Amino acid sequence: MVVKRRKKITKHRGSRTCGWGLVHRGSGQKGGAGNAGSGKKANAKAPRRGLWAKQLMGKHGFIHHGPQVHDTVINLRDLEDKLPSLLAAKHATEQNGMVTIDLAKAGYTKVLSTGKVRHKWKITAARAAPDAIEKVKAAGGELLVAK
Repeated sequence: MVVKRRKKITKHRGSRTCGWGLVHRGSGQKGGAGNAGSGKKANAKAPRRGLWAKQLMGKHGFIHHGPQVHDTVINLRDLEDKLPSLLAAKHATEQNGMVTIDLAKAGYTKVLSTGKVRHKWKITAARAAPDAIEKVKAAGGELLVAK
């Protein structure tokens, strides 16, 4: 007499592994997800080509831990435009056609050379661009740099 048996595959329908354990699951034997298994040594986590070439691990760049000096700059053109407000705030004075400006009182540390000089100025500043010094001297004024 013939014994009727169900086929093995029908017994395993609905199970996750169909009797194979974890080995035969279609995607091979995965070592994990993401950067898992790379060992974190040598060039294993080095950037690849293309859009994903961003370095993901390690130190990047240089961080300056010393004092940071940021100049508050003003151009000669802006100085010309702000002259009435500087006179009103008493950061500048006018005597005999010479305008004396103390930029430290006005909150500026450096004079840049963009613009034309139309007045005779006597400017006192912490720093100045060499071209700015020449332009002020050419107009008959002087730019004093405090050292």
